[in-house]
Amino acid sequence: MFQVKTSSDSRKQKFKFSFFLVTIGIVYGDIGTSPLYVMKSIMAGNGGINHINEQFIIGALSLVIWTVTLLTTIKYVLIAMKADNHGEGGIFSLYALVKNCGKWLIIPAMLGGAALLADGVLTPAVTVTTAVEGLRSIEIMNRFLGEGQWKVVIITLAIICALFSVQHAGTSRIGKAFGPCMLLWFSFLGITGLVSLVQNPVVLKAFNPVYAIQVLLSDYNKAGFMILGSVFLATTGAEALYSDMGHVGRENIYFSWPFVKICLILNYMGQGAWMLLNMSNSALYSIPDLNPFFQMLPELMRPVAVVLSAMAAVIASQALITGSYTLVSEAVLLDLLPHLEIRYPSDTKGQLYIRTVNNLLWIGCSLVVLYFRSGAKIEHAYGLAITITMLMTTLLIFAYLLKLKHKRLLAWAALVVFATIESVFFISSLGKFLHGGYFTALLTLVILLIMVVWYFGTRLEHKYSTQLKMREHVASLDALHDDESIYPMAQNLVYLVNGKDDEHIDRDVLYSILDKDPKRARAYWFVSVNVLDEPDTMNYQLETYGTDCIFRIRLNLGFKCSTKVNVYLRQIVEDLQKSGELPPQDKRYSIYGPSSVGNFKFVMIHKVVSSRSDKFSLDQLLLSVKYRIRQLAGDKSKWYGLDTSSMLVETVPLLVGSGNYGRRIQRADKN
Repeated sequence: MFQVKTSSDSRKQKFKFSFFLVTIGIVYGDIGTSPLYVMKSIMAGNGGINHINEQFIIGALSLVIWTVTLLTTIKYVLIAMKADNHGEGGIFSLYALVKNCGKWLIIPAMLGGAALLADGVLTPAVTVTTAVEGLRSIEIMNRFLGEGQWKVVIITLAIICALFSVQHAGTSRIGKAFGPCMLLWFSFLGITGLVSLVQNPVVLKAFNPVYAIQVLLSDYNKAGFMILGSVFLATTGAEALYSDMGHVGRENIYFSWPFVKICLILNYMGQGAWMLLNMSNSALYSIPDLNPFFQMLPELMRPVAVVLSAMAAVIASQALITGSYTLVSEAVLLDLLPHLEIRYPSDTKGQLYIRTVNNLLWIGCSLVVLYFRSGAKIEHAYGLAITITMLMTTLLIFAYLLKLKHKRLLAWAALVVFATIESVFFISSLGKFLHGGYFTALLTLVILLIMVVWYFGTRLEHKYSTQLKMREHVASLDALHDDESIYPMAQNLVYLVNGKDDEHIDRDVLYSILDKDPKRARAYWFVSVNVLDEPDTMNYQLETYGTDCIFRIRLNLGFKCSTKVNVYLRQIVEDLQKSGELPPQDKRYSIYGPSSVGNFKFVMIHKVVSSRSDKFSLDQLLLSVKYRIRQLAGDKSKWYGLDTSSMLVETVPLLVGSGNYGRRIQRADKN
């Protein structure tokens, strides 16, 4: 069996300021915009600034600080990021590590992954729409936008189009462009928060977690435990941080997260200090949607804050977009989604681009904006998906710590603490179900169904397929090769196959050659492709079965190498002819002159559910839907680089169920 060793060490990146900027620009956009609405939501949930007191403010700040510390710093940065799969992060990467610890773990993996992909559609829509609506805080822009929403929608769609249209450049280039902007944004958050904090440093008491517990149990907290629904907004982006680890490297997140967290906490504390100084200011009571983030700033600085926050909100979409690429690529490797063409614009494997995913997100975000048309309405659908993902990630972390790391106490402590907090967040988010949360639930369900169909459909395909021992049929292939009574179909007949085992082959491949119009050729090639973690490696492994006409080839290609199977195979033929393992092939007629390398015919086999299968079964339905999804996912020959080659696509029946195929028809007696 073929084996390829990879090392996560090759994926490590040393800290450089340029990498720091890329990390700031890619990873923290979502969590970096949370100061815009967290304290505002907490205050509004308690009845407004005229219904809060010092104990409430300090307690609420303590909840924010310790929620960010527990969920983002401890759960994701310190625990989850240790569970990387060759440098890749995300819920599917975590599942790949623990999948052998229990069959049930596929359930939280699929549910959490589907929810996070749904969130990837909503996040760009809500952040960009909210950013554009924030321009209303500037008088000139407010007059331009007018009373309706149509200009807001048009501007939002234009920004979304621009954002998705540049994704093909690669996250490294995008990060370098966004990095300085986000560095300016976080510096602005930290400095403005610090200036406000020094005016009332009593809020520093919020670092004591006792105040967080007190506010949950107090009577001056009118929201009760539901206050955590607003506090949770401070952690949005934590799951994307884990998913984006492969794009920037774990070390760069370790170096950059302390700076980001300090800036965030300083701004939250500054807003709290302003609230303490102004909670008795009756002039503020009548201001609708009072936002302490803007109010704590001098009036001359507010237009600057609006522009910077709009910029940050647009960049926030990048974290979910890049995270979605990673999730889908990992889902493909886990047989949860169909194979898609993946491009690697830079020298780091984690920095990838998937055009199909980009276009689907682009369309989805545009439809969300057109459907809801305002940031407030989209926010009702926002948050429910990410709470589901966080809960599912907690279950997988529990399995990782318990089964792989054998840290029983830490595993149970993590499960109890994180699952309790996230369950409350989830219950709070359910209150928004009828106001827009249904959209998230529906989108998550659609993605989940695709994963379920593909995952179980692949297993059913293996169940009903037959694997034959290759060496038992070598003699038949060799005899067909020598049978001059059959006109040769091609000099080189190439079958694209899956799997790493060179001793077995799918029955349908041999059936295609020997039974379905016997295909005579000078050489039979059975080729599979293995994508490596290294960028530029190119080699192949060969099994000849003791012949000079039957070859099992496994192409080992670095992730930056194009999958031009036809080009590589021609080079392999030349190598084997030089070594004497393959006889010369006579190609007399060519615009390039005579050649010893003959023509190639590539064969790809597609299975379909046979009409002779049982009348109806769930297996048949799942396989039929899977094959329909495969058609919609696009032509796999493009990924192999064979879209301009001589191709033959054969459809073979897959018999599902037992049926009565062995019964013989009986002759009726003549009268």
